[in-house]
Amino acid sequence: MLLRYGINLDQQARIGTSDTGLGPVLAKSVGGIEHAIMFLNLKLLDWETSYEVSVFQRAQAMVFAIEEINQNPNILPNITLGFQIYDNCNNIAVAHRAGTALFGGVSGTNTASDDNCLGSPPVLAIVGDARSSHSIAISRTMGVFHMPLVSYFATCTCLSAKHEFPSFFRTIPSDAFQVKAIIKILKHYGWVWVGVIATDDDYGQYALKLFIEEFKSFGCLSFVETLPTVYEKAKILLIAETIKKSSANVIIAFAGEEELNYLVNEVVLQNITGRQWIASEAWSTSNFLASSAFYNSFGGTLGIAIRSGEIPGLEQFFLQVRPNLRPENNLVVQFWETMFQCKFQQNLSQENTNSKPCTGSEDIKSMKTAYSETAERSTYTIYKAVYALAHALHNLIKCENGKGPFENNTCADKDNVQPWQLTHYLRKVNFTNHLGERVAFDENGDPLALYDIVNWQRTKDGTVFVKTVGIFDASSRDEEKLTISEDLIFWNSNSLTVPESVCSKSCFPGTRKTTRKGQPVCCFDCVPCADGEISNITDATECIKCPDDLWSNAGKNQCVLKEIEFLTYDESMGVILTIASLFGASISVCILIIFIHHRNTPVVKANNSELSFLLLISLILCFLCSLSFIGQPSDITCRFRHVMFGISFVLCISCILVKTIVVIMAFKATLPGSNIMKLFGVAQQRGTIFFLTFIQSMICCIWLVAAPPFPTKNSKYLNTKIILECDIGSLIAFSCTLGYVGLLSCICFLIAFLARNLPDTFNEAKFITFSMLIFCSVWITFIPAYISSPGKHTVAVEIFAILASSFGVTIAIFAPKCYIILLKPERNTKKALMGRVVS
Repeated sequence: MLLRYGINLDQQARIGTSDTGLGPVLAKSVGGIEHAIMFLNLKLLDWETSYEVSVFQRAQAMVFAIEEINQNPNILPNITLGFQIYDNCNNIAVAHRAGTALFGGVSGTNTASDDNCLGSPPVLAIVGDARSSHSIAISRTMGVFHMPLVSYFATCTCLSAKHEFPSFFRTIPSDAFQVKAIIKILKHYGWVWVGVIATDDDYGQYALKLFIEEFKSFGCLSFVETLPTVYEKAKILLIAETIKKSSANVIIAFAGEEELNYLVNEVVLQNITGRQWIASEAWSTSNFLASSAFYNSFGGTLGIAIRSGEIPGLEQFFLQVRPNLRPENNLVVQFWETMFQCKFQQNLSQENTNSKPCTGSEDIKSMKTAYSETAERSTYTIYKAVYALAHALHNLIKCENGKGPFENNTCADKDNVQPWQLTHYLRKVNFTNHLGERVAFDENGDPLALYDIVNWQRTKDGTVFVKTVGIFDASSRDEEKLTISEDLIFWNSNSLTVPESVCSKSCFPGTRKTTRKGQPVCCFDCVPCADGEISNITDATECIKCPDDLWSNAGKNQCVLKEIEFLTYDESMGVILTIASLFGASISVCILIIFIHHRNTPVVKANNSELSFLLLISLILCFLCSLSFIGQPSDITCRFRHVMFGISFVLCISCILVKTIVVIMAFKATLPGSNIMKLFGVAQQRGTIFFLTFIQSMICCIWLVAAPPFPTKNSKYLNTKIILECDIGSLIAFSCTLGYVGLLSCICFLIAFLARNLPDTFNEAKFITFSMLIFCSVWITFIPAYISSPGKHTVAVEIFAILASSFGVTIAIFAPKCYIILLKPERNTKKALMGRVVS
């Protein structure tokens, strides 16, 4: 298909034609010789059935840039640029053939109709193609001869590979940056469970591959679907069903407007709503898709859009187009017929005789269409592409001999410029346009990545428009790359709030994640941390064990100090034991006072008053030593309590033992000729008590010197509490201390038991036997109770054993005597004491 389209810029401009397709060729004149240097390969649909107004707009934007450059004396002075436009028919083979037609001059085939086209190749650079697949095919051929190809819409990451496409450049960021922008948005809103749809072409598949690599570090894919480039109903239905069944509320689509159109219709037909769509730059600003017809399903769509720019004078240029100014230009004619739904006389046929005739004087300014929208983003990238080539050529022309970039510091021959020389200068292009944007290419031929974040919204009258709500600037610091105005965004959800898209709800602090078998890592269950472990972050994978002195709180999200437990004077148990201890000591003191007051009575004398006094003093010490077991343990109390306990009880048992021996001796002394009391007199009694107590004292001294008791924190029995207790230090010393008390108790019990049958007059042995029976019983039962009692109850059991045994001895031995002294004074006589009980 051939269509001529040109503008007579001046006497040096020329119109080039080709049988391969349709197109304007940019031409320059240096020293009177014209050279074709630019080519814009546009994506045009079938002229007869579907005319794309936006494509014509892009062609007009290129023409405007060329005219603006030609009228600018500061760039390419005395050089005029011309153009040709080729139609690729949305077909990769046609696109490649069109590029080859222009490239023919390099291989020696001159396709131009002008015989004066000599010297340099007819084409030095190409602007296009819009599609990544087409650009790949053309670049593989052009790259061999380093002919620059500057695309304004091809975004495939693969085109950044300079070893494959050494002369490819573009003024639109590659998909690598687009994917980074989308990843930033997903991270910003915490969307970790998403579905992805990508077209079955280079654009979609390369973007999909890059997205998966970036996304898998923090999220999971609910589904990945490939959208066919050619309509397949079964595949479209399958994708729609997958979207409907998926629990992912966020769906990213790397697709073009045409390929996505069928799926969009199916989604709307099946009334699939409540999904947050993320649009790639290929369809984020589509006027067709961003319409009220699709708004229920696609309203609120967030998209990545090419940075737009308002080009001064462009709107007036668009609106001055007239078909009668270029009668040979079918492109303008078809544009006019499409805009006003009419037909020019030469295009009328028998099939369309009823069509409204075109006059050519229709008012285009009254038509509000996409054509008059000068902020259309692809027009700005075309504008920048033309200026980039113009600046590269300008730098090439103004090169001074001896300062050139080529061999021996030479410059390019201005009358014989080669494409590879222009490629060299194009790599170094760096200028700021009149909109204040810097135009340059990196080492991969990519521009500085700058995107608009757009949102599909609706006005009160129902019109859908694309609103810019943020910016992504790849050149900024990581935390500043994405800027979004949250209050400007419309969310098409029931709650009108930021939607969630997670397979499983986040695990709150105090729980940890456990993956579900056979499902992605984003699908998990939340399990509470075990006792003593915490998690203080959201979505923790492991719980942290608390240090020994700390324990997890009720929420398992913080380690807190363990409750310190010891028997205190403030609690009820401590109060009761303290009162019992003081009460026992008071009783012993009272008995001691009574005995001292009645020390000359027969009952006191007969029971050896000195031993009784000493026994009562030891009982007072036994009662009082229990107080050292109450309160917070310290080095002093831990040492004092065990030593005082051991010595006071040995003193008590020693007195009882001697008293028992004295009773037996007294009975033996009543026999005729017995002189036994002289052998065990007062001195011997005192010496025995001292000796027995001295042994216990030595054991305690060795204990205190070798391995004394000390305060310790015990958490073995209760993980939630720290029990402050006294560690015995030396188990052997502790065993010797208790064992010695037990040994004396057993000996005392045995002797008293043997003397139980003495006459009633001397029958104190019965009371001693009974007291020792209580004493031994208490301490025998104390052992298992002590071992099994947790925490502070261990100390309470020990105090109870001390008090119970002390009360047992006090009551069993001294209660009968106090009864006689206080209540039966008539029996407290020598006669009554010496008398015999009548049967």
